[in-house]
Amino acid sequence: MFRNYLKVAWRNLIKNKTHTFINVSGLSVGMAVAMLIGLWIWDELSYDKYHDNYNRVVKVMQHQTINGNTFSQVAIPIPLGTMLRSDYTGPNRDFKYMVLSSWNFEHILAVGDKKLSMTGSYMQPEAPDMLTLKMLKGTRKGLQDPLSIVISQKVATAMFGGDDPLGKTIRIDNKKDVTVTGVYEDLPRNTEFNDLTYILPWELYVQTEDWLKRASTQWGNNSFQLFAQLNDGADITQVDTRIKDLKKKNIAAQGDKVGASFNPRVFLHPMEKWHLYSEFKDGKNTGGAVQFVWLFGIIGVFVLLLACINFMNLSTARSEKRAKEVGIRKAVGSVRAQLIAQFFSESLMVVAFAFVLCILLVWVTLPWFNQVAGKDMKVLWGNPVFWLLGIGFTLLTGIIAGSYPAFYLSSFQPVKVLKGTFKAGKYAALPRKVLVVLQFFVSATLIIGTLIVFRQVQFTKNRPVGYERTGVVQMSMKTEDIHKNFSAVRNDLLASGAIIEIAESGSPLTDVYSNSSGFDWEGKAPDLQDDFAFIRISPEFGKVAQWHIIDGRDFSRDNKADSSALILNEASVKFMNLKHPVGATVKSGDYKYHVIGVVQDLVMSSPYEPVKTTLFSLSGGGGDLVDVRLNPKMSTHDALAKVEQVFKQYNPSSPFDYKFTDEEYARKFSSEERVGKLAGFFTLLAIFISCMGLFGMASFMAEQRTKEIGVRKVLGASVFSLWQLMSKDFIALVCISLMFAIPVAYYFMGGWLQNYKYRADLSWWIFAATAVGAVGITMLTVSYQSIKAALSNPVKSLRSE
Repeated sequence: MFRNYLKVAWRNLIKNKTHTFINVSGLSVGMAVAMLIGLWIWDELSYDKYHDNYNRVVKVMQHQTINGNTFSQVAIPIPLGTMLRSDYTGPNRDFKYMVLSSWNFEHILAVGDKKLSMTGSYMQPEAPDMLTLKMLKGTRKGLQDPLSIVISQKVATAMFGGDDPLGKTIRIDNKKDVTVTGVYEDLPRNTEFNDLTYILPWELYVQTEDWLKRASTQWGNNSFQLFAQLNDGADITQVDTRIKDLKKKNIAAQGDKVGASFNPRVFLHPMEKWHLYSEFKDGKNTGGAVQFVWLFGIIGVFVLLLACINFMNLSTARSEKRAKEVGIRKAVGSVRAQLIAQFFSESLMVVAFAFVLCILLVWVTLPWFNQVAGKDMKVLWGNPVFWLLGIGFTLLTGIIAGSYPAFYLSSFQPVKVLKGTFKAGKYAALPRKVLVVLQFFVSATLIIGTLIVFRQVQFTKNRPVGYERTGVVQMSMKTEDIHKNFSAVRNDLLASGAIIEIAESGSPLTDVYSNSSGFDWEGKAPDLQDDFAFIRISPEFGKVAQWHIIDGRDFSRDNKADSSALILNEASVKFMNLKHPVGATVKSGDYKYHVIGVVQDLVMSSPYEPVKTTLFSLSGGGGDLVDVRLNPKMSTHDALAKVEQVFKQYNPSSPFDYKFTDEEYARKFSSEERVGKLAGFFTLLAIFISCMGLFGMASFMAEQRTKEIGVRKVLGASVFSLWQLMSKDFIALVCISLMFAIPVAYYFMGGWLQNYKYRADLSWWIFAATAVGAVGITMLTVSYQSIKAALSNPVKSLRSE
């Protein structure tokens, strides 16, 4: 019997090829979208779960309040880590491990003539145990010796090929030699430490950097990271309470009144929240990437809903054409249970075909999806949950879609059907109309949301940044060779014609590495708390950046008095309330600076936030980074070749690595652009699915009204009037969906834009364009079937069966 059901189901599917194609293709696309989004959400929710101690590892952070605004930051002082390590770590205490860490920067690793620039950190010896690194060679205890290093498999292969790296020597930044004591498995992309390709001992860091020795006692020097693992019995809320005032008490005892005025409060941020809940506002966790998980989860549900609506709409519409079939089956002895089984088998067969095609679509598109999403996802072939969800959804969709024809049609009285007195009912089409409205409500909302995301990104990209980023190359200096020979390097590069100017700086044009507070100036309010971005540069920095001087002058290498000079940005002048900034004196402790100029605000940090108050100084001379403005009259390739030649002459121990400033600035938009691209992709598929449904419904209605159209043509109706008759119902339904979609999208996207202080307006044209586009798409989709029906020969349509 079951084989007979499948045979009849297959014949019905083959007989109605258009209907079957629309059903299978629309449903498979919807299922594929849902599956891709499901894999993406799975990857996001499993972030950092590579580490076995995922639910016990924390990051030690602090809140600071400046002028009534509370900021939460990752950077902490070394003495805090030292105190927590000595007084709160160990058996029967709060923490099992306490690990001070540098930031993850690039360093030069050299073995013989092979030199690579790789990212890694200095960390205390317990780091491999805390992160549960999977050791391929050696042990997790490999950082006990200050002259050791543990490396990832990627570094081991790059530096030593197939040779055993244990016991081999690597030279770091052309300064110190270390011995490989361990090799660990490369960390996956979905962990916070994915680019940690090696770990060096913290003790080596302290031994080789004099400034670090000074920082070891400075409670106000927030320049480091601190990670910890809670003991099994420790409660994070109680530990938070015990340690929150540690910095405040000690910084006050050290006499740092400015630091104490910021009211620092230490707290723990668990690893399970690092990725999805990374944002803080006024000292409270406000979310983060979790909003995108919800966003794409909702999109996935809606796109899948659209596909299911199509399936149910077309299934119920076509089922009315099979009333006579039901009547005949009942007349020859079929019972209702057999008819129900027949309709369910057809429905399940369609969904099964769609599921197979869905798997194929996901497999084909996943590499592209990974590239756009910045992921490394794979189809979970061996995961039973994946297959249970897929098969469960297939069965559920098939049962829901087949329920209407199965239970409704199987209840027909065969006498009425075979006499021709059966009618579907006055309100039979109402559910289908409601579903069409819901379809285009979802599609229109997605269109509006996608347009607003792209507009916000473009609006911010076009924001004036205060400097010319095109043609600037930035290089991080891991050794001091270029700094020591800066004048010779500059002269050789200028003589080569490859550059217009070169400068040193403590921060790149696209970021701020250092902040300072405790400044004083005439007219400063007694209760005003200051916190400036403090950037040390060489005199040529302004010419490289091509910043805009709006008052005073630029730095000059020939003016020795400029060693104590400052240039302020507009935000600083406003914050300091200086009516005549040029000539003003700014004090930092006993040191006095004099202001020589004011520049237009430079957007160096987040382009979505107000520009930070910034001071530019020559004191210290830079040396961490080198910025070069290439000569536009020479090709970039030739100019970089000449720059590389000079750099290798003065710094032969380092590989020539560089970054284009405009590309680094563009990366600041990567998150929003990624969201926009994915949302746009899913929106196009949602529109495709909706249009497939409309096409199928229009085809069904044209077939249903064949005789009506024939009569109207005989009576003189024009093709245009018939097209209008067939199209107006669908356009009316789309207009109703827009009446709901526009206010909903306005409310939710307006709330999303509130996350950005520098944001675009909700322009009326976005909603108007969506309305025009939705109506236009509807007309194009429906017109084919409408015009085809209007042009058909009325003789054929009016011929008796």
